[in-house]
Formats: sequence, structure tokens, C-alpha cells
Amino acid sequence: MELYDLLAQVVETFERLHIPYLVTGSVASMAYGEPRLTNDIDVVAEIRESHISGLLAAFPPDSFYLSGDAVRAAIRTQGQFNIIHPRSGLKVDVIVRKETPFDRSRFARARTLRPAESYEATFSSAEDVIIKKMEFYREGGSEKHLRDITGMLKVSGDEIEEAYIVEWADRLGLRSIWDAIKQRLNEAS
Repeated sequence: MELYDLLAQVVETFERLHIPYLVTGSVASMAYGEPRLTNDIDVVAEIRESHISGLLAAFPPDSFYLSGDAVRAAIRTQGQFNIIHPRSGLKVDVIVRKETPFDRSRFARARTLRPAESYEATFSSAEDVIIKKMEFYREGGSEKHLRDITGMLKVSGDEIEEAYIVEWADRLGLRSIWDAIKQRLNEAS
């Protein structure tokens, strides 16, 4: 199984079960920016208890690892759970949607993209991917998030609404990171 085959199965399942979702993380940053290697798919989804049996049926234990207990715990704590395809080493991180102003905003700004010839999927907007990557950078300091952001700004910069990013960077305490990214881009050009 390839990454975009697994994404297709996730998208088909979530749409069939009427689970609102957004593809985000590295898969989304590649859609708006530069390609890079990744073995995981990040999806924010409005998972409810009523979805668990459908999820378990769609990702059977003979091919996938998916724990119903982990899904329940993620719903309860507004955390995350994994869907793992052991044979390929691919993993889906499913992050439970929170009722925050930012999650409401990013779901309202969702974009439909075509990650492969055979299907469309709902993606987080480029701006919202950048904002989350800045948060992850603040939490862990991984340069990959800054590289992803820089790649997105190089490839899709003309289409990115910077005022929206600045507004949320200010609200979420990320402005110094955003300013450093912009300075880095200006120095590189």
C-alpha cells in the first residue's frame, strides 16, 4: 500500500460515515508546497462514539491496527489515535477536532484538493497548515516544520492570505516565529 492509497481509504471511509475531516500536516504541506518523504498522514476529524464500529469495520485487524479503546480515549480527551498499516509502515494520526475558535475557523476554510488522479479530499487551507506547523515548531523545535512552511510560501505564496496568518499568529502567541520565517525568506531571496 502506498501513502495516497491509504489516504484514499481514509477519505472514502470518513465520507461514507459522514465524518467531517481535514487532511493537514506533511501531506497538506506537500499539496501546497514542496514534496518530501513522509510515512504518516495527519487528519483532524469530528469523530464521535457512533463512528467507532464503522471505523473498525473499515480498517480490519487482518490488515490494520486500530484500537477501539484508543478511539474512545481520544474522543474523551480530545486527543488522537492511530490507524496503522503494518505491512507498509504507514500511519494515520487522527486528531479529534476540538471546539476552539481556531478549529472552527479552519474547518470553515477547508479546501477540496485532488491528491491523486482518482479522488478528491478535504484539506486544511494553506494558511491553517502554516499556523499549525508554527505551533508544532514552538512545541518541539523541529526544523522540518519551518522547511515545510518555507516550501509552502515559495510555491503558493501568491495565493496565501498573510493577514489571516498574522491575525492567528498574534492570537496564538506565534508572531515571533512568523516574523522569523518571513525574515529568513527575505534573506534567501
